[in-house]
Amino acid sequence: MIEFGLHTFGDVTVDADGHELSQAQTLRNLVDQAVLADEVGISFFGVGEHHRREYAVSSPEVVLAAIASRTRHIRLGTAVTVLSSDEPVRVYQRFATLDALSNGRAEPILGRGSFTESFPLFGYELKDYEVLFEEKLELFAQLLTERPVTWEGTTRRGLSNVDVFPKTEAGMPAWVGVGGSPESVVRTARYGFGLMLAIIGGPAARFAPYAELFRRSLVSFGHDSRPIGVHSPGHIADTDEQAWEEAYPAFDVMFSTIGRERGWPPYNRLRFQQDVGEGAIYAGSPERVARKIADTVLTLGLDRFDLKYSNGTLGHDKLMHSIELFGTQVIPRVRELVAEAQEQDAAPAPATTAAP
Repeated sequence: MIEFGLHTFGDVTVDADGHELSQAQTLRNLVDQAVLADEVGISFFGVGEHHRREYAVSSPEVVLAAIASRTRHIRLGTAVTVLSSDEPVRVYQRFATLDALSNGRAEPILGRGSFTESFPLFGYELKDYEVLFEEKLELFAQLLTERPVTWEGTTRRGLSNVDVFPKTEAGMPAWVGVGGSPESVVRTARYGFGLMLAIIGGPAARFAPYAELFRRSLVSFGHDSRPIGVHSPGHIADTDEQAWEEAYPAFDVMFSTIGRERGWPPYNRLRFQQDVGEGAIYAGSPERVARKIADTVLTLGLDRFDLKYSNGTLGHDKLMHSIELFGTQVIPRVRELVAEAQEQDAAPAPATTAAP
């Protein structure tokens, strides 16, 4: 059965008067958002790691531990852990600890990250971008076996029959977030991680070849099936117009800030509406968002869809309402739509009568 999650980067938001909240208050609000997600039956809550003023979360496992203490069912992870500039042994230990404290709900999503501030912050060179991730992912895959590890690489000292603690009680699933390169898809399959496709631009259908490549690669490496998920931004309100009027100013702030750094053209309302229609933004009423998610699920054969519900300066009250609608209206409707489509595909073709 398709599962559903929420992602947030801890975007620093504004209050009702348009004043920017402190990062501390943003973090407290984030925990409340996760508690609501648990209450409305959402399966997964992912917290991103960043080291910029626009985002409040730089230590996601600490935030997740706070969430674990106030929730009972929702699985908890990152979106993503920037493994390239972290220490795999410590990442494993932090998540194994979270897994114990949450009664087996830890589920990291690993990635290289779309920002690079963590590299100079922690003493890494951007020229080593590829090798850092490749070697650290290989080591993390070995750590997940929870057996003594022997490993050699070029980015840190090797390990010789070293055991790492604490152990989990039932193992710990992990994913790799992929932006869309075939090499990254094949690497994820090689190590046997779940594949989380970060679709933040363009139609989801263009990622269908990556989903198929992942499935073929798993077979070639001798792995059983692994889940495929999608991470995409969006916002839900009672009507399409309300959702768009609430979301656009926040998306404008977010994309314009990043765009100035990366040389993108200025963001505008036309582009926003195009992304809402055929692109990667899932914004609108519960019915509109549900239909678009169902189409993505069916097109890619997904096991999970994770909505990045926090975007730019969108306020806490609006985020809470979006979460509530996602859990109580969108998710049940997506399941209905997917089931209906699958039943139609499974139905036998009508019999034809030969002409006399």
